[in-house]
Amino acid sequence: MDNFNDKKEEVGCISDGFFEDVKKSNFINPSYYDKFGAKIGLRNPDGSGVMVGLTKVCSVQGYFMSDGERMPTDGKLIYRGVDMRDIVNACIKEDRFGFEEVIWLLLFGYLPTEAQLEGFKQLLAQHRELPEGFTEDMIMKAPSPDIMNKLSRSVLALYSYDDNPDDTSIENVLNQSIRLISQLPSIMVYAYQVKRRHYYKKSMYLHSLKPNLSTAESILHMLRFNSSFTDEEAKLLDLCLIIHAEHGGGNNSAFATRVLTSSGTDTYSAIASAIGSLKGPRHGGANLKVVEMLDYIKAGVEDCDDEEQIVEFLRKIVRKEAGDGSGLVYGMGHAVYTLSDPRAVILKENAKRLAEKHGYGQDFRILELVEKHTPDILAQERGEKKIVCANVDLYSGLVYKVLGIPQDLFTPIFAIARIAGWCAHRLEELLTGKKIIRPAYKYVALPKKYCPIDDRAHEYDASQAGDYRTIEERLTKKD
Repeated sequence: MDNFNDKKEEVGCISDGFFEDVKKSNFINPSYYDKFGAKIGLRNPDGSGVMVGLTKVCSVQGYFMSDGERMPTDGKLIYRGVDMRDIVNACIKEDRFGFEEVIWLLLFGYLPTEAQLEGFKQLLAQHRELPEGFTEDMIMKAPSPDIMNKLSRSVLALYSYDDNPDDTSIENVLNQSIRLISQLPSIMVYAYQVKRRHYYKKSMYLHSLKPNLSTAESILHMLRFNSSFTDEEAKLLDLCLIIHAEHGGGNNSAFATRVLTSSGTDTYSAIASAIGSLKGPRHGGANLKVVEMLDYIKAGVEDCDDEEQIVEFLRKIVRKEAGDGSGLVYGMGHAVYTLSDPRAVILKENAKRLAEKHGYGQDFRILELVEKHTPDILAQERGEKKIVCANVDLYSGLVYKVLGIPQDLFTPIFAIARIAGWCAHRLEELLTGKKIIRPAYKYVALPKKYCPIDDRAHEYDASQAGDYRTIEERLTKKD
């Protein structure tokens, strides 16, 4: 990297003036969006998503319309017509794992029989093993500082191990989907173990897979140095996988999957794009920001058991006087949910006891206060009238901490769950889309005359380039 920087200075082709040119060339007057009716972020003026398709995979319900007005209601998450909460409650009541059942439901559209589910579990377990030499060649030889990037790269690499990678028939894509769903947890844990050795200079543990374990159990078995975990811990992780498995076709990563699928590309390219989307802090990376915010609160508040001190610090966060300076209270608010996010409700209900048991009781209570007071603080400080509830990210990071899962894996765990939904959306897009997704962008730049190359070394127009120096000056003279 140092050699690259030296080379840049020697050539002198990237100066501050050019950075300013890029900023000015890409500035668009914000008023133009209203003028031309552009739906930035594919959002309507009321914040709801622009309808661009139909789906039978999942429904995210957070409000209902009455006389053209959005009316708040408790949130619901519906997988293929089945309330996700009912799946969770059944698994808790029957004391069993449920993520594999959810994968089946999302892929096939209905709940499996006991015999079907048992056979499917065996099929997933058979496919967890990575191709021969893959771990050594694709994971160990190229450690990554970010596990999400390693997941994406590894998924793309699996294309080379597929005898028929470009076949987009439903039969082939379904088989590819089942293999990817099975293999991604193995890739994630091995990538983390390699990162531990290469970046943290700690021991690396590569445990053999056990075919009789659920997905959640398999992750904990591979992740922990002694492969030891309790049934309670595994079922809490399984719960996290269930609630993160799918969230509608409009979420950024699912939409990315559908956009690439609509182009006719292969499964590996489509899923890799979804992983790249989920990595972003505005999407799957948000739970890391909650953990970071929690650390700011604990460091900035003298007595974390004093509710008023917590409230005052939250005010400072909103005023951009504390935290990361963004003014955002992470883990609060959602584009669809209003009164409640069912995923956050479920996590909160199931995390409290374990948080107390493992020494994170104070963290849990702080997050409860964040949830309790943020809506009023936002209303008082910003005059916001929008109803704000806790979203899933407020408690998911804490749950992972309770389970001893390192922060490096917070977002990758999300990907392990969500790939089930991505694959379901890919299959649906292949069957029903039939057109490449291509939204419109209005061109708003002014026309310019072509300038012959011999004339471009003379004075620049400041309105277009940012200053009057000649090209030669800007290439050789530092700002």
